[in-house]
Amino acid sequence: MTGGDTTGRRGRRPAKAANDDLPMMRAGKASGNAAKASKGKAAAGRATFDKKVIALVYDFDGTLSPRPMQEYAFLPQVGVDAAQFWKETNKVAREQEADPLITYMHLLYKKAKEAGVRIDRDDLVKQGRAVELFPGVIEWFDEIGSYVALRSESQGVTVRHYMISSGLTEIIEGTPIYDRFHNVFASEYWFDAYDLPYPKRVITDTGKTQYLFRINKGVEDLGETINQHMPEAERPIPFSNMIYFGDGDTDVPSMAVMRKNGGFAIAVHPPGKSKEKCVNLFKAGRIDFFAAADYRRGSDLFKRTCLLVDRMLADIRVREEFWKVERGLKS
Repeated sequence: MTGGDTTGRRGRRPAKAANDDLPMMRAGKASGNAAKASKGKAAAGRATFDKKVIALVYDFDGTLSPRPMQEYAFLPQVGVDAAQFWKETNKVAREQEADPLITYMHLLYKKAKEAGVRIDRDDLVKQGRAVELFPGVIEWFDEIGSYVALRSESQGVTVRHYMISSGLTEIIEGTPIYDRFHNVFASEYWFDAYDLPYPKRVITDTGKTQYLFRINKGVEDLGETINQHMPEAERPIPFSNMIYFGDGDTDVPSMAVMRKNGGFAIAVHPPGKSKEKCVNLFKAGRIDFFAAADYRRGSDLFKRTCLLVDRMLADIRVREEFWKVERGLKS
């Protein structure tokens, strides 16, 4: 196989992020330890309230895209019916008592080999161009950024977009929205260690929650542990500044962690199709809102997201004022 990324970089961050320098969009690519940043500011005599990052975190399959990303190009290229593929994946996982995510990654390349199709990293990135997105997804990032810029009364509020997906990093890289994310955490292959690609990173349903804490703690380098205790006051992005977007049962662990820690969760369903799963999540207290996956400005999804953003902006202003008062008492 063609060699992949062998630099050892963990937590694949888009190489170039559009509008990365705009103050009301993302706060930049650095995501170091909050405590170190705080000490640096204190040393420079420029202490400021720095909990002003709003993080929007997305699943991909079924959330930003109508179908699993492998169904658009990979499976058709190797001549495999999508429904049969997922049925076989579940069957093998049950019989072998294997992880379903590792099973699907293994079967993808097994099917490619059986079909005589050689697929490497570059091929997967190209396949991302065929992935369909829900209406308004491409414009969503600028629209949300513009809304925050309009509504924010606190200087320096920024918006970061993150993706946490069990899908393939390589395919996501080929989509037109890859560069809009501050960081992308997704499953990934190792292409140069074996005759066939070997899973380098597998992100399971429950495993997704690790990345929520990485965002919360500002420890986005996967080479760094997140198990060390970090006081809430030192965490750069409070859960109360975060919204998770998902589409179903596989997102429940992330939704539960988000809401338990003071964050928010929104479930989406395909426009014009059943919303039963979303209704069940709402009744079970797993989510704050649900809406059709229509990301265009003026849609229910846009309006309900903006309501939560307004709440976060107000909370940021309140917490900043508390911080100023407390600091004033110490001076």
